[in-house]
Amino acid sequence: MPSRSPRLAAATLALLVVVAGCAAPLSGDGSPVPVPDSVSAPAAETTPPDDSPTDRTRADGATPVPTAVPDARSPWGSDPIVVAVRDPADTNRDWEPLVREATAYWEEHAERYAGYPVDYEVRPTAENPDLVVEFVRTVPECDGSDDAAGCAPLVTDARQIDRPETVSVRTGFSDESTVLVLEHELGHTLGLTHDDAPADVMSSRSVLYTTEKPNATERDFPWSDGAFTVYVNTTNVDDAAAKRQQVRHALDYYERGAPGMPDNLTFTVVDDPAGADVVVEFAETSPCSPNAASCGATRGWDPDGDGAVETYSDVRIVLVDLETDAVGWHVGYWLAFSLGAERDEEKPAPFRDASYSDRRSEWWT
Repeated sequence: MPSRSPRLAAATLALLVVVAGCAAPLSGDGSPVPVPDSVSAPAAETTPPDDSPTDRTRADGATPVPTAVPDARSPWGSDPIVVAVRDPADTNRDWEPLVREATAYWEEHAERYAGYPVDYEVRPTAENPDLVVEFVRTVPECDGSDDAAGCAPLVTDARQIDRPETVSVRTGFSDESTVLVLEHELGHTLGLTHDDAPADVMSSRSVLYTTEKPNATERDFPWSDGAFTVYVNTTNVDDAAAKRQQVRHALDYYERGAPGMPDNLTFTVVDDPAGADVVVEFAETSPCSPNAASCGATRGWDPDGDGAVETYSDVRIVLVDLETDAVGWHVGYWLAFSLGAERDEEKPAPFRDASYSDRRSEWWT
């Protein structure tokens, strides 16, 4: 990112949204019975945004073309650039190998892209370095960005250099993403901007992954908070008012504090599905599996890039041609699922081994 002394530049953090899958509680003859214990929700699949570069390739599929640069002289001089490494965030991570990997990249590619060769000497505790790479929890204000992954001086002339110059890199990223940020920032210290090649390194936007985090299925509470907005789509639905009341019974059950479920949950019904945390829909045919009476699908964030959701962003509940007095039970079943009780034995008692009549009773009382 451009300069801290001259100009500064920042890399933007982009995270990936993934779909956690859809599980149907029914199979067979169409009776409204939940999924057997042996059946679980499918694993998530990672779907990177189309405009996000991954695996160090350009998003448009084109081969990066090197910036046309004349033979130039390094503003750093002919001696190796001495790089110190600092950890003011006290992370206790071993940053040195990552810095070495990034400097090795530019030792191999600087002449092609910057127009001159460079050599680095990484000495973490160097007393008089040319560059200090610091790993910080928050990158200082950088080129107008307050959410930068890194920041470095854009060095195009020896007169700009005030040794030691500082390269700041945000902590919390995976090793691979940290190396990418380091390569990007070191590119700025060699005079490269966001418009220069190689685009997979110097672009101002990159997909960056965090360090490993617990998956949603491993968390006691897989949401960022307990305040939920709920949209109930009863368009062209018979007995709409009664069905909405059934949904309300399920929401109230959890707001009062369902056994084994998180406390202090709130559910606010809204009139717009955009941004709703919970969407309840009615359908004549199942979008999940044949003969399913209901199904649920969660979506969420995969910041560590392991292909599994870490926290949920929303849940969609689809009720398939249900009798009105069974609506609340099915909504309650899928709410328990989305709150972390994926196995039936983890759900509140009304959702374990419920009979046909149980599911149509006032189970919420």
